Amino acid sequence: MKNNVIKSNVSLLLAAAIWGLAFVAQSEGMDYIGPFTFGAARCFLGVLFLIPVWLIISRKTYKDVPRAEVRKTIGKTFKVGCLCGAVLFVAISAQQIGLVYTTAGKAGFITALYIVLVPVVSSFIFRRKAGIAVWISVALATVGLYLLCMPGGGFSVSKGDIYVLVCAAVFTGHILIVDRFADEVDGTLLSMVQFAVVALLSVPFIFITGETPSLEAISGAWVSIAYTGILSCGVAYTLQIVGQKHASNPTVASLLMSMESVFAAVFGWLILNERLSAVEFIGALLMSGAIVLSQIKLPEKSK
Repeated sequence: MKNNVIKSNVSLLLAAAIWGLAFVAQSEGMDYIGPFTFGAARCFLGVLFLIPVWLIISRKTYKDVPRAEVRKTIGKTFKVGCLCGAVLFVAISAQQIGLVYTTAGKAGFITALYIVLVPVVSSFIFRRKAGIAVWISVALATVGLYLLCMPGGGFSVSKGDIYVLVCAAVFTGHILIVDRFADEVDGTLLSMVQFAVVALLSVPFIFITGETPSLEAISGAWVSIAYTGILSCGVAYTLQIVGQKHASNPTVASLLMSMESVFAAVFGWLILNERLSAVEFIGALLMSGAIVLSQIKLPEKSK
């Protein structure tokens, strides 16, 4: 069981690292194409990448499983995948639109507000209690994210901020849905189905919003599309689903995934020559400390 938890934590942290770099790729991709075109392209590529992966994995996974059980699992996976896809479409689209009107730093902070929303929703709606260490971790991570992404201390709400706030709220629902069904579905197939749904839902909005994609524009954004499609969609979201299967609870999972903001700052420094200030560095340390603390089980108070 302990090994499964370790594997879960590693999977979620790796997903966070991939998503952190995706902020850079998404921002650059928006220089060429619109948000729905970008969303459709990246998700369609993610599905193409996952099809052969699932076919290889499924041969081993379902080798000795009765056909009736296989059909039941695949059927349920498609249903949950459609639900996750619809939710994820709203989250991805809102974030992508938000990046047009706000900075990557503010987008990173607001998106990661799911670390606060997940335990709140989980506790008050689903009656799932989180330990004191987790709640302290949430507080530390929130302060750390603010220092990391908003070093100047100013916080003004723009049109883009509202879109990204919607993304954070909806992504909270996605985390809780995955937490609820992760043990009952095929993780790789679920990832493939949800991105197929996102791609299909994005297409009509390309025309509704008046986006005019061209082969020249798409080819200009091919690096961003390839990264976000293959790694961010195909790999990272699959790691999220697989990782949440053995996560101790959804709050800890959200804390681990919120490290994407730390990785975004690191990759911004490495790729875009953006340097971390002293305040940003303190924020990164607080985030890292929150992750460590969330994994520590404090002794329960005796009756």
